[in-house]
This record gives sequence, C-alpha cells and structure tokens, in this order.
Amino acid sequence: MTDNSDSRLVTAEGYDIPAVEAWIDANSDYFSPPFTWTRLEGGHSNLTYRLEATCGKKAVIRRPPLGELLPKAHDMGREWSLISALAPQGFPVPTPIGFCEDLSITGAIFYVMGFSDGRPLFNNEDTIDWVPESQRRDLAYSFIDTLADLHVLDPDAVGLTALAKKEDYIGRQIKAWYRSWESSMLYADMDDSRAHELKDYFLAHQPEQITASVVHGDYYCHNCLFSRDSTVSAVLDWELATLGDPLADLGYTLRAWPEVEKDPYLEPTAPTAVPGLPLRAELAQRYSDRTGFSVDLLDYYVGFNNWKSAAILHGVYARYRAGQKSTEGVDMESLRDGILKALAGAERSVARLK
Repeated sequence: MTDNSDSRLVTAEGYDIPAVEAWIDANSDYFSPPFTWTRLEGGHSNLTYRLEATCGKKAVIRRPPLGELLPKAHDMGREWSLISALAPQGFPVPTPIGFCEDLSITGAIFYVMGFSDGRPLFNNEDTIDWVPESQRRDLAYSFIDTLADLHVLDPDAVGLTALAKKEDYIGRQIKAWYRSWESSMLYADMDDSRAHELKDYFLAHQPEQITASVVHGDYYCHNCLFSRDSTVSAVLDWELATLGDPLADLGYTLRAWPEVEKDPYLEPTAPTAVPGLPLRAELAQRYSDRTGFSVDLLDYYVGFNNWKSAAILHGVYARYRAGQKSTEGVDMESLRDGILKALAGAERSVARLK
C-alpha cells in the first residue's frame, strides 16, 4: 500500500512547502502538518492555497504573486491587520492563525487564516446556481447589513488608527486618480472631456465627510462568501481596505446593484443581474437605518465611483497600449468601452444631482 502522504501536492507556486509547514507547526496550535495543498483561484492574483490536515481541519494560506510588485500592492500585512482587528469584534472574517514576515521561509510575507465555508458570486450564473430566488432578498439584506456593521465600527477602538489617514478621503482620491488620467492620456491615445468636467464637479460639490470608517474598497459579491442560507459567512480580500468616508464605500458597492427592474445599465452578467433582488434604493435605506448615516447624496458617491473606475481602467488601457502588459487574450475594444460606460454612469448620477 502507498502512504497517502506520498500523493500530497509536493510543489506549490511561491511556497517552500516543507519550510512553511515547519513554520506553521512551530508557530500555531490551530492544526499540525502534513497538509494537503489545493490551489484556490481569485484573490487579486495572490498565491492562495487551502491547507487540509489529516484530521480534516482546514485553513487558507496567502502570499503575494511572484515577481516585482508595485508599492503597496498585495499588502499581506494590511490584510492581516484587518482580519486580526475585526475577528474579535464578531465581524465575519476568517479566523487569523499566523503571520510570517521572515522572508527566509518562502521568499515573501505570508499569512494563514481559517477556512470559511461558503461561495463567492462572480456572475449571474453563480447566483442562480447557489441562491434560490426565495432567498435572494435575504442575501441582499445580509450583504448590506454586513457593510453597515463594518462602517459603524470605530477604527480607534479596534486598533486600526494607524491604518491610514482619515481626513478628506474623497478629495485625496479625486486628485490621485485625476493625476492618473492625465499621465495615461499619451499612451492611451484617449481623452474625454467628461473626465475633466466631472473631476471639477466632484471637487466643487464634495460633501462633508461625516466620519472615518474602515472602508473595504472592493466590497462586491465576489469578495464575500455566502453560506447555504444565503447569508455572508466571511468577507475576504482586504488588501485595498483603508480608513475613509463610509458613504464612498457604499456608493462603490451599490453602483453594481440594479436601480430599476431590468436595469438597462447593469452589466447583464453581474451577480446582481437576476430576479428576486431588492433594488438599490431599498438597500440604501436599509443601510441608513442601520448606521444612522444619511444617503440623500448617494448619487454623488455612485457617480464619483464610476468616474474613479473610468480613471482606473484608463490607466490599465494605457499600460496595455504602452506594451507594459501583454495584450494576449485581452479585448482592448471592450476595455475602452468600459471606460466610456463608466464615464456615462458618472454623468447620469451627476445629472440627477443637478
């Protein structure tokens, strides 16, 4: 007979398996090696594996991708600080198990967290397959309630004071992403007067920031795990999280939610493009009731996020055209259309504000 351990995965991209398993054994009492390593997809290209001990206990390990990284990209320390601070508050994040800054172990910082049951929703087919229509309202309520619960936490009280600056979140974002638009115009060979006009509008009409909350930065259905009862079992991928205006985080999230039945502006493959979900206004009001924050200017925050997305896509498009990234398999025309659609979305939101 063959020992089962002989059939375990013996290589894992970016990991020295024996060294990592030895480190976990010495630094955690959560479970003990040997582990079965299984690659998990998603997670902003971070190298993510499920670890399963012979006793059946599971965890997840994450490290940055191989190669040179942009400053602040794939920040494992930031993710670790977030889940370590939020888990004791009862917020749905995976259990923090261990954090390793010793680059001699496997060449990069990594951390280990508990495995959370549930499924992310990347598109409408995922939602249809995983969430019965009778439970979709429950899913939406759990989704927005979880974001509200994050935003009412006091960053100082949970030990996250040093995570980032608190003041003028939107103003700083507008200026940073406008610089990105301007610096990308030459390589993108693309400009649009709306990018400049909208920048001026958002700066001139910037609402007062009501508070500084932990903002996730990418709170969508693909960064949540939903259990079989359609509630959020865990929020994942905290590498973009910071401190800032909670309503900007809300606007980012709700722009992907339908405003009307059969919303013509909603991406048809979005996980929210299915029957049985409450509309954007209902979720905004539920968020307001739970947090006490006014959502009267929601269109400002939705519009700002659409403009910001246009700037982000514009920068990506420019890097492709400059040859800094391979365009193999990339639909450049769709990417360009995405920039224009985002600007159009921002324009619609501003028109309603006026």
